[in-house]
Amino acid sequence: MQEVETKALFGMELNELVALMQTLGEKPYRARQVFEALYKQRVHSVEDMTTLAQALRSRLMSERFHVALPEIVQTAVSVDGTERYLMRMADGETVETVWMPDGDGGERGDGSEAAEEEAGEIVGADEAVKAESYWDRRGNGRARSNFGTLAEKGFRRATICISSQVGCAVNCQFCLTAKLGIRRNLTAGEIAGQVAAVLNRHKIQIGKDRINLVFMGMGEPFLNYEHFMKSVWLLVEGVGIPESRMTVSTSGILPGILAFAGEKLRPKLALSLNASNDVVRERIMPITRKWNIAELLEAVVKIPLRTREWVTFEYVLLGGVNDQPEHAREVLALLRGMRAKVNLIVWNPGPGIDYVQPTPEDVAVFQKMLIEGGIATYIRRPRGRDIYAACGQLKRTVADETQDLVAIRAAAI
Repeated sequence: MQEVETKALFGMELNELVALMQTLGEKPYRARQVFEALYKQRVHSVEDMTTLAQALRSRLMSERFHVALPEIVQTAVSVDGTERYLMRMADGETVETVWMPDGDGGERGDGSEAAEEEAGEIVGADEAVKAESYWDRRGNGRARSNFGTLAEKGFRRATICISSQVGCAVNCQFCLTAKLGIRRNLTAGEIAGQVAAVLNRHKIQIGKDRINLVFMGMGEPFLNYEHFMKSVWLLVEGVGIPESRMTVSTSGILPGILAFAGEKLRPKLALSLNASNDVVRERIMPITRKWNIAELLEAVVKIPLRTREWVTFEYVLLGGVNDQPEHAREVLALLRGMRAKVNLIVWNPGPGIDYVQPTPEDVAVFQKMLIEGGIATYIRRPRGRDIYAACGQLKRTVADETQDLVAIRAAAI
C-alpha cells in the first residue's frame, strides 16, 4: 500500500502561509496565527494550534498538512553536560545536533553581544563566588527565575550546533562526518526544526534565555545555500533568535562566500582555514584544489562587517602537520591587516582517522605567536568528546559500525 504524502508546515515563510490560507478560502490573518504557532509557540502538531478554529485545524489535517519537526530519537549525555541528539527527519534520514550549556567559547573576540557577555564574566578559581557575582551584576536584585530556564539550572547561555546536510561532500581528512559521504541536503524546515526541537526539549524561553546557534554540524552550509539562508530567516523572524547570535562555518565554498557578502540578514562568518599554505591545506582539505587560500581571503574581505564584527578563522591543530612555529608565522602573514580572530581547535580524535593531537606545548606556542603578532587568538573548549559530540566527530552513530563506541540511551521526550 502506497503511503500518502504529507506536507510540512514548519519551514514555510509567512508569505507562503498567506498563499496557503488563500487556497483554503481563509483570511490572511490566519497565516500569521499559523506562523506564530509554528515558530513562537513551537507547537508539535496542527491540533496544538489552538488560536485556529477547530474547523480549520481539521481541514489542514484532512489535507495532510502537519508540523513536521525533526524527532529526537536518541541522545547521548557527556560528563560535561553536552548532549548529542540523533534527529530523524520525515523520510527516515538522520542527522546529529549538539546542545552545549554555557557554550564552548567560540564567540570570544568576534565583536558580538555573545562575545561581550563572555568577556564581561568574572574569571576566578572560586566557581561559587564567580557565579553569584555574575548573577548579582546581571540580576540587579531580581530572581534567577526571571531570566528563563537556563538560569534556573545555573547556566548563563547555551549553544546549539546544527547540521545542514545528511552527511558531507567536502571530505576533510580529519573529520568523521566525511566518512558518510553526502546523502542529501536538508530543507530549511529541517535545519531550523533542529533548533525548535532542542528548544522544546529544554523548555527554553526566547527573550529570557540566551541562545547561540552555530551551523557547524554535519554538512557544508554553503553547499545548501538557499535552504540554509531560508532557515536563518525563519530562526530570526519566526523563532526570535537574532542573527548576531548565529555563526556559520564554511570549509571555503567561494560562490557561497560571495553570495553571503551581499545578504542583508546574515550570521557571523567562520572560515575553516586549518592550514597556513595551500600545500598542507590541499592534503587535509581536498576542496583547496578548487579554491585556494588566496581566493578565499579575497572573498572574505568583501563582506561588509558590522560595527565591531570580526571574521573568525577556525584552525584545527593536527600534531606534526600544521601546528609548528613556521605555520604560525605563515598564518600571521595571511591574516595581516584583516579584522580577524582565530579559534584554535585541538583535533578531536575519531576511529579510522590517522592523525594525532598536538602537544599542549605546541598549542601554547602557536597561540602565543599569533597573539604577539597582533591576531586575537583563542582555544576553543572541547565539549562532549566522550560522546563523540565535539567538532569533527558527528557521524550518525546509530547507523554505523561506531555505535558501540558511545554510550547512547533512549531520549526522554
